[in-house]
Amino acid sequence: MNIDACYQLGYVIKKHGTHGEISAFIDADFPEEYSELESVFVEINKKLVPFFIESIQIRGNKAVIKFEDVNGHEEAYELKSCGLFLPLNTLPKLDSDQFYYHEIHGYHIQDNQKGMLGIIKDVVTTSMQDLIVMEYQDKEVLIPVNNEIIGKVDHQEKVLYVTLPEGLLDVYLEP
Repeated sequence: MNIDACYQLGYVIKKHGTHGEISAFIDADFPEEYSELESVFVEINKKLVPFFIESIQIRGNKAVIKFEDVNGHEEAYELKSCGLFLPLNTLPKLDSDQFYYHEIHGYHIQDNQKGMLGIIKDVVTTSMQDLIVMEYQDKEVLIPVNNEIIGKVDHQEKVLYVTLPEGLLDVYLEP
């Protein structure tokens, strides 16, 4: 499986117990939707390797997972920090005005007041706020992801419409 055909579901935090279980962070709005997973791809040495799931217990945004053929704590320890991936075609369909973060890379940002601004380079998820990273006038600008700022998205034209707070761009343009 090619990594470009997948999305990152989460990553292995650490080994869990002595029988090969791992503790994983699940980066999803509704982690419980993944409680019936049968398999995932684990990124090992920049390659996606399929792992079949023997058991999974979702606890908030974390999961305890027992993979088939991972039977000891040393094998589980080797998976620490590895990404967990699923094919893009397994993502639930969204309404036309919604988007997944991986979809909007390369989209243009158009502000209701200032017009076309720049291109989305990345989306950063932090514990406090998700942020869109946009390149604007050779500067990196961070745009908070929230309903007051983010408007509609045009997937056909690859444009994300926003209403930026007054002075946001000035913060990044001042020397």
